[in-house]
Amino acid sequence: MMTALRERAIVSSRSAPSRPRHVRIQYDPVRQAFAVLSPEKVFWPNEVSLDILRRCDGQSTVERIIADLAADYDADAQDVAADVIAFLQEWSDKLLVKL
Repeated sequence: MMTALRERAIVSSRSAPSRPRHVRIQYDPVRQAFAVLSPEKVFWPNEVSLDILRRCDGQSTVERIIADLAADYDADAQDVAADVIAFLQEWSDKLLVKL
């Protein structure tokens, strides 16, 4: 049996990432933390990761997400860019973010 390989999506500044329908963010009152739920998996992202995910609305480009985060965290956009791109690429590879 052969498995079809999908082409790897690559993050670009013009990508407008979104969360697939099967991925949702939910608050866990027991742990007092937000979890990212997908079929059969739970992720416990940190605050910055949550900020990135919340901006994955299919409208905002990666460039806009980076600019907004840099402003919110009073950081240099170039410093923020590498982390945002690496995060989105990793989550895209795991099929948790669509590019």
